[in-house]
Amino acid sequence: MLIILQTERLYLRQFTEADAPIIYHLNTQPGVLQYVPEPLLTSEDHAREVIINIILPQYKNNLGRWAVHLKENDAFIGWCGLKQVGDAIDLGYRFLPSAWGKGYATEAATATLMYGHQQLKLEKIIAHAHVNNIASQKVLENTGMQFVGEGMDEGVPVKGYASLHNKL
Repeated sequence: MLIILQTERLYLRQFTEADAPIIYHLNTQPGVLQYVPEPLLTSEDHAREVIINIILPQYKNNLGRWAVHLKENDAFIGWCGLKQVGDAIDLGYRFLPSAWGKGYATEAATATLMYGHQQLKLEKIIAHAHVNNIASQKVLENTGMQFVGEGMDEGVPVKGYASLHNKL
């Protein structure tokens, strides 16, 4: 298990193919994909394909979506991380409903931004939140990211945010 980051309550580690069941479980929970324009996972095998084809290739650049666990009991609660999207580096996260409203997303996202700027020397990290996803917008604002405008992302209306290296 390769741990990438640790915070007061969390650790973030690289996913492996063996994590297909937890990815599948996360993505099939009510409300988790409400604001996300991506197809539903149809099986654990489908989740494994996502890990192999989308998540693992990002790790070669020290980027990627990382599994988030509680330190107190090792429970998987979601994922957070950085991903190359075109010419930009995107901050993303997704958590189980049982982990919502407890500050975990803000804690993980803040640590991820610091890692991106301080360890990877990234000048700019972006993020998008659906215009109706107020909770996600608050997470991005609580990390110190700045609102930069509204737009469309994969056909859905979003609010865009950015974090600049010299602003941390």
